[in-house]
Amino acid sequence: MPDARILHADKGYDSNAIRRQVEANGTMPNIPPKVNRRWKSTFSRVLYRNRNAIERMFCRLKDFRRIATRYDRLAVNFLAAVHIAATVCYRL
Repeated sequence: MPDARILHADKGYDSNAIRRQVEANGTMPNIPPKVNRRWKSTFSRVLYRNRNAIERMFCRLKDFRRIATRYDRLAVNFLAAVHIAATVCYRL
């Protein structure tokens, strides 16, 4: 994974092992705690809102059948199709 300052994840990734691995990379995990956790870690709802925008972007890209099923064999062609689809989604 590329270097990042903050990792946004959902409740499914709320485990001590994942948090330790993320912090070992020098990244701050922003993961909402599960309801049944005894120790609740710090969590920023304001920063977590960015994750929703990322999720919506991936949902829009998956609307393109070529992207969702990965018709292209070469990674270069697939990346070009993703760029075209992202441009179309951005314009809409």
